Amino acid sequence: MKKRKVAIVGAGPGGLAAAMLLSAQDYTVEVFEKQASLGGRTSRVELGDYRFDRGPTFFLMPSLLEELFNSVGRSLHDYVQLIELDPLYRLQFGETQFSPSRDSKRTKEQIDRLFPGDGDGYLRFMEEEGKKFEKVSPLLRRSFSSPKDYLKKDLLSALPRLNAVGSVYDRLSRYFKDERLKYAFSFQAKYLGMSPWDCPGTFTILSYLEHKYGLYHPIGGVNRICKAMGSVISEFGGEIRLSAGVKKVITSNGRAIGLMLDDGEKVEADHVILNADFATAMNELFEPGILRKYRPEKLARKKYSCSTYMLYMGINRKIELPHHTVLFANDYRRNVQQMMSGERVSEDPSIYIHNPGVTDSTLAPEGKTALYALMPVANLTGKTDWVNEESRIRETMLKRMEQLPELKGISGQIEVEASLTPLGWRDNHGVYRGATFNLAHSLDQMMMLRPHNRFEEVDNCWLVGGGTHPGSGLPTIFESARISTSLLIEQDARQKLYAASIPSSVPSGKGAFRWK
Repeated sequence: MKKRKVAIVGAGPGGLAAAMLLSAQDYTVEVFEKQASLGGRTSRVELGDYRFDRGPTFFLMPSLLEELFNSVGRSLHDYVQLIELDPLYRLQFGETQFSPSRDSKRTKEQIDRLFPGDGDGYLRFMEEEGKKFEKVSPLLRRSFSSPKDYLKKDLLSALPRLNAVGSVYDRLSRYFKDERLKYAFSFQAKYLGMSPWDCPGTFTILSYLEHKYGLYHPIGGVNRICKAMGSVISEFGGEIRLSAGVKKVITSNGRAIGLMLDDGEKVEADHVILNADFATAMNELFEPGILRKYRPEKLARKKYSCSTYMLYMGINRKIELPHHTVLFANDYRRNVQQMMSGERVSEDPSIYIHNPGVTDSTLAPEGKTALYALMPVANLTGKTDWVNEESRIRETMLKRMEQLPELKGISGQIEVEASLTPLGWRDNHGVYRGATFNLAHSLDQMMMLRPHNRFEEVDNCWLVGGGTHPGSGLPTIFESARISTSLLIEQDARQKLYAASIPSSVPSGKGAFRWK
């Protein structure tokens, strides 16, 4: 039987995971990436001898990725060395430092000392949120494409524990009295680009997952996970074409039949998978009139996440700061409100600082530091004029960071530097409105109400990534790839077009080809 061909737009984590799964199932796979490197928002930034992750800086629940590699006859650990972080991070509230770990006894003792009276609430949080995750987890591993999907047993069983009514902040108020501790377990809502006061209470599971399963650093950076998937794709005969932008999805009679590249080349395919930013893809990759549900004016009315302002700095000295540090604004609630309402960047910002050199010596020359700083900011619907205000915002960010004794004087110690503003996310990385975390995860944009894994508007077209179910974040993006490729294979099998099987002749992971 003729091998089926799949063309994938985008070599981000979702596109690479889909390519890995399908190439292992004997599909002919080609991935087209407009950038010169793998990874999309999870790619590497290189400044001289310094190396940084562009976006995500830790990996959560490696068992999911291990399962993905095992499903194609590979071991993740033949490609990537993962280091568990202990503590998880340092959370800084003025002079108070909270450094939790997944050792619940140690964390409770620290809470009892720093936030008296809240230790028992932490234990209740871990117990109750664990039960919730057991119910929610199956919903993240299957598709939602019709109302019938809401009637399945797993959802009906999960409903009493979903906590979909009420916010993350509301939910945490059941466990904790101290506002700082509520913030310590709710800032993870920003992984979805949302405010803890707006994000559905379901997502308290994000902080639970960190405290239960830990955070991991891949040696070389999170971008190494994308390199690992690229290696496996190559081993199975798949092709990844870098610096190969896609201009259009070619359709015929309501079905995707291939791609047109920026240089005019036409690529025929039996299936097209879109891993591009969702709204950007809808606006740019289809001829006018093809789409009805996702026309530009309808996309503009959807809710989008916040954005991020990034500084990547090569510092000419060693910095003794934890691997992850979060500096909370003095008035955190006001800071988040300003960000989500689109006001100009606050003079009292919250900042995340990544100092992986304390764990990984491969990212900077000896005695020096590759320092990454991220400030959540409004997306491009906000009032900030990034062309004229970036210099001021950079100074605000560095001034705030230099309040830490470990970072005093770094403004004068920067050897190389690069920044990424919401404008850069939009113009250089194709992110609609610079909304770094894609579509917001409000109740009206979740499960069946989120763009479907099997694209509703065009047959033989599939979505992976943060813009489809189950949503943003690396673990859920990998799940989107698993869901979409399973649906694709099932459709071909049902139509007797293809019977999938993993070729037995492919070499094992150990000692096989490595992506360079």
